[in-house]
Amino acid sequence: MGTTRHADPAVTTPPAPGPKETDGRTARRPLALRLLARPEVGVFLGAVAVLVFFLITAPPVRDGGSMANILYQSSTIGIMALPVALLMIGGEFDLSSGVAVITSALTASMISYQLTMNVWVGVIAALIVSLAVGLFNGWMLVKTGLPSFLVTLGTFLILQGANLAITKWVTGNVATDDISDMDGFGQAKALFASSFDVGGVQVKITIVWWLVFAALATWVLLRTKYGNWIFAVGGNKESARAVGVPVTFTKISLFMLVGFGAWFVGMHQLFSFNTVQSGEGVGQELIYIAAAVIGGCLLTGGYGSAIGPVFGAFMFGMVQQGIVYAGWNPDWFKAFLGVMLLGATLINLWVRRTATRR
Repeated sequence: MGTTRHADPAVTTPPAPGPKETDGRTARRPLALRLLARPEVGVFLGAVAVLVFFLITAPPVRDGGSMANILYQSSTIGIMALPVALLMIGGEFDLSSGVAVITSALTASMISYQLTMNVWVGVIAALIVSLAVGLFNGWMLVKTGLPSFLVTLGTFLILQGANLAITKWVTGNVATDDISDMDGFGQAKALFASSFDVGGVQVKITIVWWLVFAALATWVLLRTKYGNWIFAVGGNKESARAVGVPVTFTKISLFMLVGFGAWFVGMHQLFSFNTVQSGEGVGQELIYIAAAVIGGCLLTGGYGSAIGPVFGAFMFGMVQQGIVYAGWNPDWFKAFLGVMLLGATLINLWVRRTATRR
């Protein structure tokens, strides 16, 4: 009798476990690359380098009073650079921001002095005017579709001429009258232009306001729906509109935020010096925009942070005062700033490319 042999069932040995395969979409990038992806990292490194440079070359910078003065200069730029940066993230920029500061100060001064009223009346009137200028810029932009460059260039020229003409017409001079002896001046000065003692060093209140505004702007950008709207309209406004983002409201409100910043800085200048020169402010808009660009904001919109312009403004203040403390010719200040702007832009470009490289 023949025997039947049954084949043993095949035994499959599982493969030895190996490293988990990932592709470029799922791989977790190293911490260094994730840090470089932050818009403010490049300018932070630049600010540290500039600080170290002047600490070495300009010994007076090491004094507490000198550093307080540097921070004060930085704050007067930084307060305006914050709303300008938010506007740039939203895809626009404002060439009228520099002269708008003077417009707000002139409005408050002339209304208070010429009408012999409490300075707070002038302060509130200046706020209304500043917000109206921002509203006009934003409304013209969204209703006409013109580039913000053209809209705000027109506003810049209007305000520049109006500042001089109206001041001469009302006061008979190119500067406003001294308002230091008017009702409410002391309270307004305490809010906008006072100082306090820290370890024997006088610190200007604008430094505190600068940091408060920076913290608030950071929270708005990163933690609120409005912050998402800003990034969305700056990236692609048509796509943003398609998903329900209120593009018109976002654009106009960003210009009004710049108006608010111009009002605040204008009030600081007025209550610091008691009077205002009507021809000032021209060229400051480029300083504000440059501080935002150095801080990592793109002119094309959709990218940036609120912390970056803080470091950008600090670099401006550091260079401006550091040149003086080092005993160098201050005529080189603008040339130094131009080199710094180009250098920071190239560094930010390199940082972004490095961060996004797989």
